[in-house]
Amino acid sequence: MADRKSYHHGNLRQALVDATAALVEESGPQSFTLAEAARRAGVSPAAPYRHFKGRDDLLEEVARQGFIEFSELLETSFDEGRPDPMAAFLRLGQAYLDFARNRPGFYMAMFESGVSIAGNADLSRAADRALGVLVSSAGALFQDMPPDSRPPARMVANHIWALSHGVVELFSRGKPGGRTPISPADMLESGVRIYLRGLGVFPR
Repeated sequence: MADRKSYHHGNLRQALVDATAALVEESGPQSFTLAEAARRAGVSPAAPYRHFKGRDDLLEEVARQGFIEFSELLETSFDEGRPDPMAAFLRLGQAYLDFARNRPGFYMAMFESGVSIAGNADLSRAADRALGVLVSSAGALFQDMPPDSRPPARMVANHIWALSHGVVELFSRGKPGGRTPISPADMLESGVRIYLRGLGVFPR
């Protein structure tokens, strides 16, 4: 149980976020209640209302913090395209898988909870930051191609995001090797390479 003394120093809000992420990891984003989050954090059922309007507001904050951490991981992994854009772009895929594996409660709050990203300005900014890393990294892949041959960077980013999420959902959860002997990382990298080859990023 969380240390109640810490809440006198302004940590109640974060304790509730962490408790909610743990509950989401255990039972999914639709199954927890605000009272359960309060109990997990070691406070009264009324305490969460000091910081959050309700359950959805708390879940949106979990998602917001998740997107911030996710963005930082992507930015670090891309490392401004060093040593070359392709190597940096492929590192983003591994970073995506790592985040989903290491922070499942936050990941599910971000992508599987049904929270309204557009309806929360702070959450929307955090999500846009993560997408922005993918868009800029995709654009770097095409910088040497003729301008009229370059595919839209945002389209590519969205396709890669969807591919990454699909690998997480289908192949990264449950017993390793249960669906395929190919590792999630190899599955994602091969899919990305096939996709980019189709766009003419590198020769067949």
